[in-house]
Amino acid sequence: MGAPIRILQVFNSMNRGGAESMIMNLYRQVDKTKVQFDFVVHTSNSCAFDDEIKQLGGNIYYIPRFKGYNYLSYRKEWIKFFNIHKEYKVIHGHIGSCAAIYLQIAKEYGLYTIAHSHSTKKTTKKIKTPQEILFPVFSYPTRFIADYFFGCSKLAGKYRYGDKIVASDRFEVINNAVRTQDYIFNEDIRIKYRNEFNLKDQFVIIHVGRFDVPKNQTYLIDIFKEYHKVDESSILVLVGEGPLKKVLEEKVKALNLQESVIFTGIRNDVPDLLKMGDVFVFPSIYEGLPVTLIEAQATGLKCIVSDTVTEEVKVTNLVEFVGLSEPIDSWLQKISAASNSYSRVDRSNDLAISGYDIKETAVFLEDFYINRHNNDM
Repeated sequence: MGAPIRILQVFNSMNRGGAESMIMNLYRQVDKTKVQFDFVVHTSNSCAFDDEIKQLGGNIYYIPRFKGYNYLSYRKEWIKFFNIHKEYKVIHGHIGSCAAIYLQIAKEYGLYTIAHSHSTKKTTKKIKTPQEILFPVFSYPTRFIADYFFGCSKLAGKYRYGDKIVASDRFEVINNAVRTQDYIFNEDIRIKYRNEFNLKDQFVIIHVGRFDVPKNQTYLIDIFKEYHKVDESSILVLVGEGPLKKVLEEKVKALNLQESVIFTGIRNDVPDLLKMGDVFVFPSIYEGLPVTLIEAQATGLKCIVSDTVTEEVKVTNLVEFVGLSEPIDSWLQKISAASNSYSRVDRSNDLAISGYDIKETAVFLEDFYINRHNNDM
């Protein structure tokens, strides 16, 4: 057998975001004697997955971040890259704002080009920054450039590429799949983790996500503040990191909830943390199809989710939607209903049957890459 084909993955950075975690789940699973991943990132800082990428046999290359005004210099960086790296035949782009630029250049160098939408981004700001105005303009031509299109959901595909592409034979939903066996509910693990966090019989609201505006954790804390008035022993567990961490910590302190809110930081044991929770609350402003909601359902955890999240995420009957425009009482009612106990059972097989097992997705993507590499060049 010859050397594996090498697929060029393009990201902003390889920190623990939803898209990054998804591609790493796939990277761990693919047969690396057949397919290897290399990464172009847009930060020179060390990232969470860098060491693992290198251990798995991948390379990491740096290109300066696209900022809109540096269009010409950004193009030059990519041209220089492809002049040096002629080994690539397939590129898989995960950054939408500048995909039309680097995918067009990749096509000029003979690569098969894939665009991947991970979001249904909709800003709620009345005043937009120049970048927020320019980036959609730069990203729009992607639908006319890429050879093939992926989306974490149909909604994410429609947002980025339009209805015509999603309805065509050049679009595929790539499920944000997980290793379902890691999420099988286990009462012993639940007890162990609750003991580690000194949780006894308290009702635990849990949330996993990057601390940033789209995830809306400031509103989540508002929701918890009101619920805590009803159940003073309740606990909110926030798993993650991000630019708003200090803001969230200060808000918790201002509301005098320090003893009732736990910040865990970035963790690599999310499946087990979810098992210690009682309800997963996710009031996101916009999403593609969040992998954390797939993970939560796999552990049998009830999920209270904003209606801005695509209904495609409802793989089980554990998901309930609430409008962000609805009063907080609507959230409290759903949470209170979950607090009245429900049978926590293994739902990981439901996820696997619905196509959310990483093994199935990895085999599909592996075959897709190989076929495009061998046949479409």
